[in-house]
Amino acid sequence: MKKILIVEDVDLNIELLTQLLEDDYELAIAKDGEQGAALASSEHPDLILMDMSLPVCDGYEATRRIRAAGLALPIIGLSAHAMSGDAERALAAGCSDYMTKPLDDALLFRKLDQYLKT
Repeated sequence: MKKILIVEDVDLNIELLTQLLEDDYELAIAKDGEQGAALASSEHPDLILMDMSLPVCDGYEATRRIRAAGLALPIIGLSAHAMSGDAERALAAGCSDYMTKPLDDALLFRKLDQYLKT
């Protein structure tokens, strides 16, 4: 079973993602960017769902740390902000893709299929 690391600080969003994904994927959860970057190395996920607005270390910095550690796995940046330039900023930090919240479930599953080839 493929493993997804969810890096998200809002409990409701964690619950929603867990309900959506737990039947098809093994899940690991981090509640801040620093923990997310650490778990990316120790948990060996196949894909990361990375909130970009996180405490301790934001998703941009966490993604840069993951890439600096040499990890090439897909990282999908998630943000409630749909401002011009946000997607570009996430991609420049090393995200493979970007989605805005609230998430479109069908689009999320298409992207997971695309990156995980399940």
